[in-house]
Amino acid sequence: MPKPDATAPAPSAPPARETPLLAYLRRCQRDFAADHSGEVAQYIPELGKADPDHFGIAVATIDGHVYEAGDTDVPFTIQSISKAGVFALALDLLGPDRVEASIGVEPSGEAFNSIRLRPDNRPFNAMVNTGAIACCGLIATAEGDGTFELIRATLSRLAGRDLVVDEAVFQSERTTGDRNRAIAYLLRTYGGVAGDVDRLLDIYFRQCSVLVTARDLAVMGASLANQGVNPLTGIRVFSSYAVARTLAVMSSSGMYDFAGEWIYRVGVPAKSGVGGGILAALPSQLGLGTFSPRLDQHGNSVRGIKTCEAMSEAFDLHMLSRQDDVRACLVADYDFRTVPAKPGRRAGEQRILDDRSGAIRVVELAGKLSFATMDYVTRRLADPDHLPDFLILNLHRVATITDAGMRLFTQMIESQIPPSTTVVLAGVDGLSQVGPRVRQLVQEGIKVRAFPTYDAAVEWAEDQVVYRHGGFARGAEEADLSGQALLEGLSHEDAAAFAKLGTRVAFEAGVRIVSAVEPTPKVYFLLRGMASARSMTGVRITTMIPGMAFGELALIDQPRNADIWSETEVVCLEVGADAFEEFSRTHPAAGRRVIRNLAVLLAARMRMATARIDALTG
Repeated sequence: MPKPDATAPAPSAPPARETPLLAYLRRCQRDFAADHSGEVAQYIPELGKADPDHFGIAVATIDGHVYEAGDTDVPFTIQSISKAGVFALALDLLGPDRVEASIGVEPSGEAFNSIRLRPDNRPFNAMVNTGAIACCGLIATAEGDGTFELIRATLSRLAGRDLVVDEAVFQSERTTGDRNRAIAYLLRTYGGVAGDVDRLLDIYFRQCSVLVTARDLAVMGASLANQGVNPLTGIRVFSSYAVARTLAVMSSSGMYDFAGEWIYRVGVPAKSGVGGGILAALPSQLGLGTFSPRLDQHGNSVRGIKTCEAMSEAFDLHMLSRQDDVRACLVADYDFRTVPAKPGRRAGEQRILDDRSGAIRVVELAGKLSFATMDYVTRRLADPDHLPDFLILNLHRVATITDAGMRLFTQMIESQIPPSTTVVLAGVDGLSQVGPRVRQLVQEGIKVRAFPTYDAAVEWAEDQVVYRHGGFARGAEEADLSGQALLEGLSHEDAAAFAKLGTRVAFEAGVRIVSAVEPTPKVYFLLRGMASARSMTGVRITTMIPGMAFGELALIDQPRNADIWSETEVVCLEVGADAFEEFSRTHPAAGRRVIRNLAVLLAARMRMATARIDALTG
């Protein structure tokens, strides 16, 4: 048999399969590259040197994935696309009152470099040159010599990498920028800017000469789509207020005097630049960046326009073409007449829960809780006759709560839910997207109970029902073995014989009794105190009280998946798996009964899980 060649290269892993969106972008790039209409910008000499055949498309999602097709790494100058970022910066730096008092938000109806102001001598908006220069002037008044560095650093954070200036383009703009000088002097005449015009224009020309790529524009767009947080770095660049107002002006004025046609056909807030770039941002979904230097009569990239139109039509991206159903946020609504209570309780406690199966109502929520979806939830919970003692709102599947949704959520808890109903929030752990919002509620004194898992919330509510109806032993009284679900049906003699197998053990509060990674072949019957099962990350999964057992999977030689901790001082009867095997040999009927009880408990847990799945999917 021939030996393998040790010098041969190892086989490479097969390439990742092409996703549908990537395939579509590559098809657009290939097909639209054949369109040679339009001309490269010539009024700034350095821009005229661009290769007219360059064409790149990039899409960045708000979870930080970037798709690229074509020349997405070719640098070009950002030009007017910078106006969007600088406007957002001004809103955050100076406050909306100051900025909005100086710059309007209406479309101009004229070319982007028109030397004309509104009747009140303000620029029409921040996306035309008059407004952009005024915006730059506002920042310069506040920041002085550090103005451009602040702008460059802000655009860099928006793109997720350090951006630099094309000095040749800057000098070319500076040499040929007489029209912008006329605009700046007009603004200074009416108090729109102050100080040295040439110094201000140097900042503006440098701002327009920052080098970016199509990929950068996509990430910038995704940062705006993600409420001002860069999805690649996780850094917040702008406030949600500044982003919303910037996207609004981009919608009406971002595509020069093609803006009306753009919002009609594409329907995504966008900003173009005469360098050949287009940045588009669809809130809560994606950012799109294109680069192709051939421009149409409006100064927009011909291939970029075609790409954006095709994308919008193919994937229904128009922001006014939404098909959301508010009812989808409510996955299930049930009580324990539909889904049984957790098994394993002592018989008396279980009877209390069975008799009061409507005392706990569970509402499972999912997706995005916005103004519309949260309004639907409040209407579902508006009938006081159908509100139980405990209302569990399971937020485990909720991705986010908007400010408006949170306002309705808070007001529902404060004023709509009657005091007789305790609101319990489940699915609020350290990794939860809604965790910080819910913890803020608790800190503000809103009367809710919050738990990291659904099981922990249900168990607490069940305990409250049992306690209110006298189901728990008082004081230091210990639970006897006769009440253990695992030993149900054993005769008095067999139960006494079983008790002799065990050893009484005590644990102080805060002790790990059982480790999932170091399994001990023992089962513990809880006689006094309270213990809890916790995940490997420390999240409480379930709580155990006297009359319950843990570690029972040791009887059938199955591994555990959680640690057991003592919450209070705990007393248990500890029985080894070997001792149980010996008991089964000397008391075969009793041994079979214990295994049968274990099977019943596991089956009950399965029925509970199945019933809950039915409630979630039915």
